[in-house]
Amino acid sequence: MKDKYWLMGPIYDALSYLFAGNSLLKCKCSMLTPDYLKPGDKILFAGVGHGKEAILAAEQGADVTVVDLSEAMLNKFREGVAKSDKKLNIRIIHSDIMKFEEFNRYDMVVANFFLNSFDETFMTSVFNHLIKQGKSGAHIVVGDFAYPEGNIFARATKKFYWYSAIILFWLTTGASVHPVYNHVTQMKKMGLRFIEKKHSTLLGMNTYTSYLGRKTQ
Repeated sequence: MKDKYWLMGPIYDALSYLFAGNSLLKCKCSMLTPDYLKPGDKILFAGVGHGKEAILAAEQGADVTVVDLSEAMLNKFREGVAKSDKKLNIRIIHSDIMKFEEFNRYDMVVANFFLNSFDETFMTSVFNHLIKQGKSGAHIVVGDFAYPEGNIFARATKKFYWYSAIILFWLTTGASVHPVYNHVTQMKKMGLRFIEKKHSTLLGMNTYTSYLGRKTQ
């Protein structure tokens, strides 16, 4: 299968920094705290991309598995791993996440800026598949563009910001164009207990959000 990220993969982090500064990375790392992450925890990162947050989790003692279909993305991730000065427990898997089946294995499952690549029907299927990878009581983390809330100006600005990004990815990777997903609602529909959300800001506006849920069965 052709790597859809062959063009975007090598420049993804640099482009993200130009687009968002450190806000996007802050969002990706915001749930990787001692409250939710313990040394020895098994963590799955789906669609890991350049994966600085996965490296951070491994540096904190987690047993990390990363899955990505893009070899271009994984090559950049490997470069990041090589730069760490710590011994890291990381397993790298080049695969379609829907073919990855290690059900009831992980203490935390992370999907940062991954589910938003898909139309709602397929996103729901992917999300359900990811939840199955978690143990009973596992934390499920989703990072995404902030759901448009607030006054008319705030909602319009967030929508413009989102669509300018997704249209670029549609042109370069074939990602689906759709409204920003409401992951609080989605988590509850999936039977998760919603725990909290953390915002990352850009120019004083909540632009990215990390959502945390817990698997109850």
